[in-house]
Amino acid sequence: MLGAFDADHAELTLSELARRAGISVPTAHRRAAELVEWGALERVGSGRYRIGLRLWEVGSLAPRAPGLRESALPFMEDLYVVTRQNVQLAVRDDLELVFVERIAGRQAVPVLTRVGGRFHLHATGVGLVLLAHAPAEIQEQVLAGPLPRYTAGTVVEPDRLRRVLADVRRRGYAVSEQAVTDDATSVAAPVRDRAGDVVAAVSIVVQARSAKPRELAPYVLTAAQGISRALGAGPPSTE
Repeated sequence: MLGAFDADHAELTLSELARRAGISVPTAHRRAAELVEWGALERVGSGRYRIGLRLWEVGSLAPRAPGLRESALPFMEDLYVVTRQNVQLAVRDDLELVFVERIAGRQAVPVLTRVGGRFHLHATGVGLVLLAHAPAEIQEQVLAGPLPRYTAGTVVEPDRLRRVLADVRRRGYAVSEQAVTDDATSVAAPVRDRAGDVVAAVSIVVQARSAKPRELAPYVLTAAQGISRALGAGPPSTE
C-alpha cells in the first residue's frame, strides 16, 4: 500500500489506494486504519490519504543516508556558495539512483529532481558516475534496456553509452549535456568510502547555454574529494 504513493500520486482516496495496491477496498480500509494509527499514513481532507511523518522518521534512519548526508552537506554548501547553482547528491539503488540531498539555487536552472526521488542511471551526471563505477552485471542490465529518451541529447544507444562510461572512468567525472532537459547541463564526480568504493555521486546543474563543464569540473571534483575524505577515503589515486 505504501508503494502505491509516488511523486505523481502524493494523495490518494481509499478506492485509488486499493486499486493501485491491487487489493480490495475493505482490505485497504482496514490496513489504512492500521497505518494511520501507527503514523505511516495521514488522513487529509475529503477522505484522502498521504504519507505520514512517522514513515519519514523511519526512512531517515536508512544506513546510507544519514552519515553520508551529514558528511556531504558542508562540501555541498561550499560548492553552492562558489557557484550559486543546483548541487545534488545521489546514491545507486539497484538499477536506479536516489537523490539523498539537494541544494537549489534560486536563480539556477529548474531541475526535475527532488530529495527521495528516483531516476534512471543513464541520463543524469550523477547517474553516469554511479553506473560507470557499478558492478559489471549492473552495467549490463542497464545497457540491455530499456533506456528512456528524455531529450535529443539522451544517450540511449548501448555501444555509445559504453564509450561514455569509459570516458567517465578515465576522466574522473561525468558531463550530462541537455540529456534530461534541453536547458540543463550537469557535471558530476564520484564519492568514495574508506575502502575506495564509489558510494555516491555529487553534481552541479547549470544552464546549458552558459555551461563550461571543464571549468566547473575542478569545483565538483574538490567537493567530491572532500566528502570522500570525510567518509574516511584516502587521497585520490594518481594512476
